[in-house]
Amino acid sequence: MAETLRNPVPCHKPFAIRHKLLQILMDIQDFLIQGEGREEDKRQAWDLFQQAYEQQMKRELEEAVNLYKKSLATHPTAEAYTFLGWTYSWMGRIDEAIDECRKAIAQDPDFGNPYNDIGAYLIEKGEFDEAIPWFQKAIQAKRYESPAYPHLNLGRVYERKGNWTEAIDSYKKALALDPNYALARKALGRLVSSLN
Repeated sequence: MAETLRNPVPCHKPFAIRHKLLQILMDIQDFLIQGEGREEDKRQAWDLFQQAYEQQMKRELEEAVNLYKKSLATHPTAEAYTFLGWTYSWMGRIDEAIDECRKAIAQDPDFGNPYNDIGAYLIEKGEFDEAIPWFQKAIQAKRYESPAYPHLNLGRVYERKGNWTEAIDSYKKALALDPNYALARKALGRLVSSLN
């Protein structure tokens, strides 16, 4: 669920946006339809996931990790792996964050968030070229409610590499998908004005 190259929260949307996204994207139904298993286990996993998320937002990161792991042990979901990875990224444990995103992809290859997050984590590691295919996979993902984010990230990578045309195109695509996306509008305006 990483959005930008560098925010106060490394590579991720601000808390309010992420929380709103969680409310929009996830509900108990997401857990009930994923994978095999008993509905009771899925409901318990959902409750643990919600508790983990609350602890993460309070910056109680070790507790969040423990709760995400309990959720995954009860009923594994791509969302829980992705959010566990996000928590690890807050802890500066980027390689572990990437590992969790890979588990999320194995759980549900159609879920776009972990592809974008891997790209964002690679950017944190300074591995810009390696990040590009992950953003491209995020863009192609069938289940991704925020496809503007990987376009923005891809634009930022292209901009850093001096590929102005590709960067402008990526920012425009982000805005086409979300006309109210302030970060994309700002990035596009900044780049265009710097080239004039």
